[in-house]
Amino acid sequence: MVEEFKRITPKEALKKLKEEQRGHLKIYLGYAPGVGKTYSMLNEANNRLKKGEDIVIGYLESHQRKETEAQIGELEIIPRKKIEYNGVIMEEMDTEAIIARRPTTVLVDELAHTNVPGSKNKKRYEDVEEILNHGINVISTLNIQHLESYNDVVRQITGVTVRETIPDRIVENADEVVVIDIAPNALINRLKGGYIYKPENIGRALKNFFRKGNLNALRELALRKTAEEVDEELEEYRKEHGIKENWHVIERVMVCISSSPTSKKLIRRGATIARRFKCDWTVVYVNCTKIFAPKMTEKDKKMLESHFRLAKQLGAEVVTLTGKSIPKELARFAAEKYITQIIIGHSTRTKWQTILRGSTITKLLKLIRDIEVHIIPNQ
Repeated sequence: MVEEFKRITPKEALKKLKEEQRGHLKIYLGYAPGVGKTYSMLNEANNRLKKGEDIVIGYLESHQRKETEAQIGELEIIPRKKIEYNGVIMEEMDTEAIIARRPTTVLVDELAHTNVPGSKNKKRYEDVEEILNHGINVISTLNIQHLESYNDVVRQITGVTVRETIPDRIVENADEVVVIDIAPNALINRLKGGYIYKPENIGRALKNFFRKGNLNALRELALRKTAEEVDEELEEYRKEHGIKENWHVIERVMVCISSSPTSKKLIRRGATIARRFKCDWTVVYVNCTKIFAPKMTEKDKKMLESHFRLAKQLGAEVVTLTGKSIPKELARFAAEKYITQIIIGHSTRTKWQTILRGSTITKLLKLIRDIEVHIIPNQ
């Protein structure tokens, strides 16, 4: 048997080569200033330097924190580029100098920074992408509130509109994301101790951004974002290695509905469970094409549409499947989406219907494994 190989175009080959030659991006992610992102980045860099790696500082913002500055150690610092703006000399990262120096790895603090007008690139993350494209690895830092998709959420939480944002794809495409976590109480104590801001700014910070409620909410955003990234990587790993088992790393809820009025109860139960686990959930309806399946009336269709509206209002994804076997379609979908909990209602079939057509629940239980099933009473 002759094995066939798919030929790729020169354009595809060039794209693949560039991806392979591109530097690796590692991001230290935090939920607020002062959690220790820059400190951790410098600590890692010094360990690498001791092992012989050619690693330098491209841009560092210590905010005059002594414990952070003490971590610079023997690391080489690339001098900043001076740019005149409105008669004032400003300093920015010298991207060209870094590329010319060509270290193995460069540290670039504050990834979301906006460069001074007149710089080659508007944003620092664009400088970083240019460095990566030259095959140089980058280690950077970022706070969760600077992600573009969280801009509205952060404003609702803190009352502050974050002006400097970066596209989510920067974090999503990073080779490694490390969350630097610290309990809000410990962070507040660090702030009061003068380790984050100057004494004259501490009181204002405590009344505004550093309120404990704000910090708890931002911390949850950072942890959930990282969990999403890890979950996507895990899913890719399972697919690559043909792993079918659900490892229950993160909860996923599936609610099975019909046109029955009692389905609203199932949807509400699904919303409650999803809120409890703070996870995604899906409401699934199966359009059965089996020849003896009951045909939907106009009343059924209207009822089903009202179920869909309720599910969407409560934050669920709504999916309609089509197939001859309802249990098989539900089981297939649950396996594909790594569902961990299924919510389904008691059968409304009569005794004779169950004898003739069987029980959807019984058939479903035989088809699935490692999934919790909640059977909800109709009344």
